Amino acid sequence: MTLTQLRYLVAIADAGLNITVAAERVHATQPGLSKQLKQLEDELGFQLFVRKGRSLDSVAPAGERVLAHARRILEEAGNIRSLAANERGEHVGRLVLVTTHTQARHVLPAAIARVKRDYPQVSVHLEPVADGEVLPQLAHGAADMAVLSTAGQMPEGGIAVPLFRWRRRVLVPGNHALAGLDRAPTLAELSRYPLVSYESSVRPESSLRRAFTAAGFEPQLAMTARDADLIKTYVRAGLGVGVLAEMAIGAGLDGDLRDLPAPPSLPECTTWAVIPRARVLRDYALDLLREVAPQIDRRDLRRVVEGNQQADWPVAPGWIELSQSITS
Repeated sequence: MTLTQLRYLVAIADAGLNITVAAERVHATQPGLSKQLKQLEDELGFQLFVRKGRSLDSVAPAGERVLAHARRILEEAGNIRSLAANERGEHVGRLVLVTTHTQARHVLPAAIARVKRDYPQVSVHLEPVADGEVLPQLAHGAADMAVLSTAGQMPEGGIAVPLFRWRRRVLVPGNHALAGLDRAPTLAELSRYPLVSYESSVRPESSLRRAFTAAGFEPQLAMTARDADLIKTYVRAGLGVGVLAEMAIGAGLDGDLRDLPAPPSLPECTTWAVIPRARVLRDYALDLLREVAPQIDRRDLRRVVEGNQQADWPVAPGWIELSQSITS
């Protein structure tokens, strides 16, 4: 049994049992991957997958148990490599972040640029996905860390590090009835208009939907999108009133749009980094987190992630305060 065989086994499972896709992901040939799988099954003495003809149909019950152990073995092997690279002062590698479109476009670029300046031989890969897909991607081992937001609750699936707090903004065309307000619109006022917001707003557990329901109103969600820039496009097209993260507004808007504070009853959100437990992070990954959350001590971060210290994070700053430091 080899690490390569275990890596191929996990790749097949994560590719939905598609041998061709799995081979591409691990940079192997399809015959070579199939041969290694057969050798592993021969050594173990049982099949890891249920076959239907020449195709893999499902993971066998025993295969599920082997997969769980294989994932842990590969993670620990990766930890050893990371520890050795840190000890050698070797700053070459690949950092994969799974996150939402808003974080990828409006929060992470400045921090990534600084890390790339300090570690030019490190490649950083962003995987923007829908809100509900971030933690599952991390759980499947597709990323080194996740960056996502919640309204109050701490995300599960790893060690959650609070990066910063943020509020929503309301965006309307310059000629809209709400554009003349010198205050935040109320939920009652917003309920009279079609709204354009993030995809997550349609879910029953959405903090936006829950705030409207608690106040006795039903939001009219006319359009949703993953990308804040699409929300702005829909607002410009007159499809509704935009409700989006303050990070996505930017320093200046075109003259055809006006942004207002969101109603105070819409809860404040927190953006978190979620890191797999007992993960040995490379130095450049720690530095990236420090770029986004300068209030966190780098040594404390490493000790907590490696399981040697209980988490006791400082209060996360607001986005306006933080953005002044990460973009200066």
